[in-house]
Amino acid sequence: MQDTETSVTENTGPRLNRVMGTFSLTMFGLAYLVPLTVFTTFGPVMQITEGHLPLAYIITTVAMLFTALSYAALVRKIPSAGSAFAFVSAAFGTRIGFATGWTLLLDYLLLPAINYLIIGIYLHAQFPDVPSGVFILGAIALVTLLNVIGVDVVRRASMVLVIGQIVFAVAFVAIVFLRPETTPVVDPFYSPGIEWAGLLAGAAILCLSFLGFDAVSTLSEEAREPERTVPRAILLTALLGGLIFIVLSYAGSLVIGDWRQIQSADTAGLEVMDPLGPVVSAAFIAAYLAGCVASAIASQASVSRILYAMGRERQLPRAWFGTLNERFQTPTRAILTVAVFSLIALVISLEAIASLISFGALFAFSMVNTSVPFIFRSALAQRTAYGLLRYLAFPLVGLLLTIWLWFSLSWMALVIGLLWLGAGLIISWTRKPSTAALAQ
Repeated sequence: MQDTETSVTENTGPRLNRVMGTFSLTMFGLAYLVPLTVFTTFGPVMQITEGHLPLAYIITTVAMLFTALSYAALVRKIPSAGSAFAFVSAAFGTRIGFATGWTLLLDYLLLPAINYLIIGIYLHAQFPDVPSGVFILGAIALVTLLNVIGVDVVRRASMVLVIGQIVFAVAFVAIVFLRPETTPVVDPFYSPGIEWAGLLAGAAILCLSFLGFDAVSTLSEEAREPERTVPRAILLTALLGGLIFIVLSYAGSLVIGDWRQIQSADTAGLEVMDPLGPVVSAAFIAAYLAGCVASAIASQASVSRILYAMGRERQLPRAWFGTLNERFQTPTRAILTVAVFSLIALVISLEAIASLISFGALFAFSMVNTSVPFIFRSALAQRTAYGLLRYLAFPLVGLLLTIWLWFSLSWMALVIGLLWLGAGLIISWTRKPSTAALAQ
């Protein structure tokens, strides 16, 4: 296999293949979200919010929809694989763009690893004689191969695995509401004496579930008519993902009843399924693991595109990251780098990974919202009602909401995240700024 360097300014040579439409982009985003990820954080966030998990999802969904509007506006003007890195670079220069992309990388690099770790934990529980590391290594090898072969394979795999999750989710909700024991109540959405600090802390953690719409923007150079299809897919991913999370968390809350009855926060998803019978529990494990595979495929594809875009702009070593494989037209070396980083799943705990993922997302979302008024200065100068609303008011609301959630994170996530951000700032200011043009 031979890799070839490519630049956004070149009109010839290897390019990312444009094979994704609105539907496949939305399926990719939902695969990244993992609809059943509700049950990954179900126990911890139920305890933090004291049983108000659905309300926490509503708060997060509203905040993410405003940010998704910013992404949708920017991707029309800058349809680049670089996502937040490209948007912020266009607004504030490549140094700030690099720091933003670097911070978002913390999430993107950890997301494949957390999926591999979950796969290892669940399969080891089913087959205790086989070490979890064997399953982790096998999953890394399979997902890496699929990503190297090409985004069309990723698209097909994402569709199949997302459809499987949605089928289970619909069946689960139907079973819950058809049970004679189920009594719909409003307590998961509101109850007297609600603790708002805990609610916001829980909502901040749930931001990790919404990285799918950012992931959609990383495929802008592999989308057909990206100015039209990508913005639609971004908004659909955020909206549909939020609705799925709210409905599933509410159904799970009705099964559990009193949140204080949760025995183990880490395995609360299994506690939700147990009262529904062994068939539902087995189907849940199968669908959940399928979701983890889908998310691993999507997240590895996305972060490799960000590394490729940053390498192409010489913000990372271009000879390694800014190349495409001649045969498959994929950023093979970036994909392999992500696979190597994912080996951290062999030695880190699930709690440690989960506590860090939302930091980079909220920081990047804040920077993207801030970028919109700067990118659309000419539209704002016309002082039309639509322009002021679309390019100033909406991004400002998104910015305030993301900052609000950002400061609701745990102190450990803030400290480690700020250290990672600091490292990115040092690197960006010690490197020579790129003179290459951004995509567009």
